[in-house]
Amino acid sequence: MIYPIVAYGDPVLRTKAKDIPLDSPELEKLIEDMFETMYHAHGVGLAAPQIGKSIRLFVIDSKPFMDEGEEEKGVKKAFINPTILEESGEEWGFDEGCLSIPGVREEVWRLERVKIRYYDLQGKEYIEEFDDVTARVIQHEYDHIEGILFTDHLSALKKRLIKGKLTKISKGDVDADYRMKFAGLSKR
Repeated sequence: MIYPIVAYGDPVLRTKAKDIPLDSPELEKLIEDMFETMYHAHGVGLAAPQIGKSIRLFVIDSKPFMDEGEEEKGVKKAFINPTILEESGEEWGFDEGCLSIPGVREEVWRLERVKIRYYDLQGKEYIEEFDDVTARVIQHEYDHIEGILFTDHLSALKKRLIKGKLTKISKGDVDADYRMKFAGLSKR
């Protein structure tokens, strides 16, 4: 099932998500649906709050960012009840966007490595380190389950410059090639 993407302005995007029970019977189907929704919208990551569910779950597939012939370095994975344990390395800038904020892209600075604890569908705990663009995708999606958007990382000047675009998005005045859900408005 392809979910509509929750647009900027919906309170679920600003709410710190809650852990999901690892034995939740709908979890496997939800993860499948999240991957399907992400691919349909041409994304590389999708957090549960972006489909209106305030739970600590996100999916990523960083393979599209890999150079030709190096796609195996990309990571396709679901992160259930994740916790970032450490961010390290040099800060580097990258032009980020977000399915919940279509048409807005800005340079965001993040550390190059991340160490994260998470669970898989069988309830097995993992602690892994990721770097480069995969770390960035994880950091971006992790922010979503913490109620943080990539625009929160921008300077005050950049925030002022995009304020009008964000207001339009929150009112449903946006073009996206996927279905979106706007707070206080019917589905589009």
